[in-house]
Amino acid sequence: MNLITVIGLLAGGLTTIAFLPQVLKTWKSKSAKDISLGMFFTFCTGVFLWIIYGFCVNDLPVVVANIMTFIFASTILYFKFKYG
Repeated sequence: MNLITVIGLLAGGLTTIAFLPQVLKTWKSKSAKDISLGMFFTFCTGVFLWIIYGFCVNDLPVVVANIMTFIFASTILYFKFKYG
């Protein structure tokens, strides 16, 4: 694995981990009233398209980071519907 790939994986990992505190807070508080449904729905759609793009161009950091992001963002979206 070359340095550029490592940098991409680290960048993707760090920006993805940024969603974890929101996932935990929403889960613990059982409240998603302050979360924008439109923003998270649009965001999840965009991230899904990034995953497809990453597979098409065979870019591991794009695929891995966006799969992780999609999982966290989709969890928040699920909580929005469940606790909204």
